[in-house]
Amino acid sequence: MSDSGRGKGRLVAERRYSRKSPQNASKSPKKPTKTTTKKSARSTARSRKAPRRNPVVGFILGVFGWMFGLIWTITWRVTAVVALLVGLGVAYFYSTLPSYDAMLDGRARGSVTLMDRNGSIFAWRGDQFGGAVTADSVSPHLKNAVVATEDKRFYKHFGVSPRGVASAVRINLSEGRGPLSGHGGSTISQQTAKLLCLGVEFDPTQWKNEAEYVADCRETSLARKGKEALYAMAMEAKYSKDEILSIYLNRAYWGGGAYGVEAAAERYFSKHAGELNPQQSAMLAGLLTAPSSLAPTNNLERSQARASTVLRLMHDQGYLTDQQFDTAMANPATLSEEAESKTGGYFADWIMSDLEDNAFTKKTSEDLVVRTTLDQRLQRAAEDAMNKVYAEKVTKPGSVVEAAIVVMSSDGAVRAIVGGKKTGVSGVFNRATQAKRQTGSSFKPFIYATALELGHSPYDTVVDEPFCMNIPGSGQWCPENYTRNYKGRVTLTQALAQSLNIPAIKISEGVGRDLVRKVATGFGIHSDLNDTPAMALGTSEATLLEMTAAYAGFLNGGSRVVPYGQVELRVKGDDTPLVSQSSGIQERVIQQEAAGQLVWMMQHVINDGTGGRAKLPDGREAAGKTGTSNDARDAWFIGFTADYVVGVWMGNDDNSPLNGVTGGGLPADIWRETMSRVSEGLEKRPLPAIPPSEPAPQVAEQQPQQQQRQPTRERRQRDNFIQQLLNDLLGGR
Repeated sequence: MSDSGRGKGRLVAERRYSRKSPQNASKSPKKPTKTTTKKSARSTARSRKAPRRNPVVGFILGVFGWMFGLIWTITWRVTAVVALLVGLGVAYFYSTLPSYDAMLDGRARGSVTLMDRNGSIFAWRGDQFGGAVTADSVSPHLKNAVVATEDKRFYKHFGVSPRGVASAVRINLSEGRGPLSGHGGSTISQQTAKLLCLGVEFDPTQWKNEAEYVADCRETSLARKGKEALYAMAMEAKYSKDEILSIYLNRAYWGGGAYGVEAAAERYFSKHAGELNPQQSAMLAGLLTAPSSLAPTNNLERSQARASTVLRLMHDQGYLTDQQFDTAMANPATLSEEAESKTGGYFADWIMSDLEDNAFTKKTSEDLVVRTTLDQRLQRAAEDAMNKVYAEKVTKPGSVVEAAIVVMSSDGAVRAIVGGKKTGVSGVFNRATQAKRQTGSSFKPFIYATALELGHSPYDTVVDEPFCMNIPGSGQWCPENYTRNYKGRVTLTQALAQSLNIPAIKISEGVGRDLVRKVATGFGIHSDLNDTPAMALGTSEATLLEMTAAYAGFLNGGSRVVPYGQVELRVKGDDTPLVSQSSGIQERVIQQEAAGQLVWMMQHVINDGTGGRAKLPDGREAAGKTGTSNDARDAWFIGFTADYVVGVWMGNDDNSPLNGVTGGGLPADIWRETMSRVSEGLEKRPLPAIPPSEPAPQVAEQQPQQQQRQPTRERRQRDNFIQQLLNDLLGGR
């Protein structure tokens, strides 16, 4: 039984391990099963289709696989680090952002609105800001125009537009510029970040001036662009889209001195930003790319062409219907009457130069309103007169000779200023207020005013003859008349009318040079007057504004006037004036009788003297004085009617001699044209002239007592005047 059991066990073992037993396999081979056959067939097919891989190819593929894995590992890790740094940067800028309301007005200085004597606006200066607006309070057309032009995906991105940046870089490279030069691809959020200077405020200890500060804010380096992007994303996190757009609308510069869209709407269209139509909105939005050059006050046609492009963008993006688009294109925006007016540019510059010296206006950032003495009708009259004379009588092509005009009331109120032959401009050299030139013979009335105050009569005589005098330290000086002719014995009136040099020198030396200087200074000539006999010939310098104001003193009866243009200064929105002025009349310089006699003498300059070309065509009474400086470098005519004083100067900016121009020539022509226009519609009024008493006969035995009394009165007046002047010189007043 045991044997049988072992045999059975052996049979079972053979069956179980038959495949692994080589003996059994060789002794009793079995037919392969169906499954084994199929696997072998597939292996055979694979070996036929895919031959063994080349080891070089395998190595290369392995290297590439390893590099890809390495790059992938580095990429996701760097991306994670960059994302972390960006998050930290955004968080930092987020923590520095102030409240939304504090971001709307960032001007360092306020604006100045200039009004004429009638209360009409004629100019704006400074950083104008009409008040804060929001994206909801402005015209929807304006909002749409800005978005369509500056950032059409504004409401979809997170502050930065990678697509926009890539497009800008491509355009810049295709146009031969650097990747960051030209088109920036900046979103409205990034532009706002730049306007805010990334939150850095102006510090005078770090920057020399605001221009350098702004230049740093506008830097276009890659690092700066990166900071702008972080700041923009921080704003997107803190403010809503409309709040960011509101900050942009209030901070952006729109040309013409307007900061903020409300100021721009008032500046160009005299309306609020909420009242703009599509074409006006398009014009404003078009300014944002180049506000100074595209400003409609500089070139309306170019601004309208840019607005047409904006209107097409608005139409293409669905902001305008076909009908709205056609209407806007057919009716382009134009300037308001106030904006279109270009009168008073020189006058506005003069007012602003005075405001810059004002301690209050230096410190405040408030918007100011200044009511001035300007009369726009008179300003246009002066400009038209200048243009007419240059067009008709300055015949030399490309003539460089310049001219200036001042129109003034007898109390010193300046009514018009033309600072050069080019009218309707501003921000240029103002020859009426800034150029100090030799006064020539226009200085002579101060000599005769001194003589009249000392008791001399216009009928007193002096000999016009060849004349020499010794000047200590300089030797002999022999002046001549302009014509080199001599008239012999002449009255003071004739000497002034003919502008004779020898009598003027003799009278100046006779009454005393110090007294002449005292009178000239008293009438407002601030320049240092030469203490030599040549002072009588006008070798000292003065501005046209100074000289015109001095002649106003002759007209008003002998009182000094300080020229003024500012009537009232107040903060915008406040009716209480900070500064007010109603007259420029100061202390009396000469007695009214002396002033009246001087006016009478100056009438003869126009009626029968060197100023004949200034005679007014309507027969209106006028008085004045010509002036031509040494070597004919300056030519003057200053004169007045009962209503206005007008001063005219001509000369070259390089101080070269004029070619055939004297004070009685072109300056007198400009004066006549100006005064004729200024006087239109005014009643003819006589001048405040005081004719002198007729001269006593040479032989007058019949009236010995009268002859004796007259010298006594004259001597007493002379002594009183000298005593008063001596007291003044010694500090008695």
